[in-house]
Amino acid sequence: MEFGIVGLGRMGGNMARRLALKGEKIALFNRSPEVTQGLAEETGHLACDSLQSLVDALATPRIVWLMLPAGDATEVALQALRPMLAPGDLVVDGGNSFYKDVQRRTAWLAERQVEFCDVGVSGGVWGLENGYCLMFGASDEAAVRLKPYMEKLAPAPDRGWLHCGMVGSGHFVKMVHNGIEYGMMQALAEGFALMKNKPGFDLDVSSIAELWRHGSVVQSWLLDLTADFLTQDQSLETVQPYVGDSGEGRWTALEAIELGIPAPVMTLSLMMRFASQGKGDYGNKMLAKMRQGFGGHAVKEDTK
Repeated sequence: MEFGIVGLGRMGGNMARRLALKGEKIALFNRSPEVTQGLAEETGHLACDSLQSLVDALATPRIVWLMLPAGDATEVALQALRPMLAPGDLVVDGGNSFYKDVQRRTAWLAERQVEFCDVGVSGGVWGLENGYCLMFGASDEAAVRLKPYMEKLAPAPDRGWLHCGMVGSGHFVKMVHNGIEYGMMQALAEGFALMKNKPGFDLDVSSIAELWRHGSVVQSWLLDLTADFLTQDQSLETVQPYVGDSGEGRWTALEAIELGIPAPVMTLSLMMRFASQGKGDYGNKMLAKMRQGFGGHAVKEDTK
């Protein structure tokens, strides 16, 4: 056994399940022991109670795949993991890390002759059944070592995975992927909002979503998901109008500025997420007061 996964959340756990379905036996570690043990019993994988025990369970040269949140969680795990590893080991960052962090970590791990690889993973909760889209940056040698696992995690051995180039390129491509995703989601949301609020026509947006899934130029997985939830509830009255952002959209917008490449759709979709989080409320209050000042227009009082 040479392969282990650290971090068994929705993505990491399902990746471990998919590998089990494909006949792989791997080592598992999660900070919650009950999660590790439960998944090991379900899949037949080896449960480890610490990072050190996972490292010790793997034959050298090892492959340790991290499926942790970007930022501090990944950094802390790498700090702990680094002294445990041996020359020739390979560490894979499968979270949504910033590609410049990947480049820094690559040089830092190379001091111990440990290789680093970054894998952008798309597929969400459907990856277990359908396979994951995997975009990774690695040396040619590391790519060869990872190929058998990519073939099993992807939708098919010959598609759904790509060695994008040098280390850092995988997460750069995933960053742009997520920026595009922001724009596509925003366009769909705005279009359906227009139809839902058009007086007189009483449009059935659920039926329209289903219609567009077949033969339309806007058919997509995002539209499939939209059609599915609109079938259950068109009003969405119980859903708060709050849309989170996990970082990739911000990085994409900043990269566009650094490169001087116009990316207005992706940037504006990010701004709309900020607005949904209430970060535009103060500015809107100022606008209301300005309008009152020059035109005497009424200001709606907040009664909460």
